[in-house]
Amino acid sequence: MLGDGYHDVPAGKLAMVVTHLEMHSPAPVRDVPLPDGIALRQVTPTLDWYRDIFQRVGSQEWLWFGRLKMSDAELIAILNDPDVAFYTLSKDGQDEALLELDFRQKGECELAYFGLTPALIGAGAGRYLMNHAIATAWSKPIKRFHVHTCTIDSPQALAFYIRSGFTPYKRQIEVADDPRLTGMLGRDAGPNVPIIP
Repeated sequence: MLGDGYHDVPAGKLAMVVTHLEMHSPAPVRDVPLPDGIALRQVTPTLDWYRDIFQRVGSQEWLWFGRLKMSDAELIAILNDPDVAFYTLSKDGQDEALLELDFRQKGECELAYFGLTPALIGAGAGRYLMNHAIATAWSKPIKRFHVHTCTIDSPQALAFYIRSGFTPYKRQIEVADDPRLTGMLGRDAGPNVPIIP
């Protein structure tokens, strides 16, 4: 029997607790060097580049699917928008990170996407990339820098954002179609989240 605090999740759906975080002035950063053999660069992304890095950073491990639902035209509009900036970290000639900063809302910056592939996790590259994100966001005339994460993202993400100077201010529940059941992602994606058809 379900208690008063439990709610069924419909078959084929994912339920996530989403935490929204923000900062209203530049957070102090702990300087870290860029790890040896890794290079930061700004990217003018193509559809193929973006979809590849999006899936390798987030979709396979953490079921990122928001950008995968978009048509080519919708995604191209974001990729070509001068108020959205994209950065990556490269290792051995291969791009292994995604930093997407969205300045389309006047006076604000959204940390839209941030993540590393398994090739960089644990190398100190995440802290370097976050320092770059904070510096880049606050180099513009903004009053608010914000991000959100959820319970199917990396279990380290929320604590990392808080350590980086973001403050949680709101939680929400998101219910969405499981992208592994719609065919958007393979059934082996998101190994830490069980499929319930």
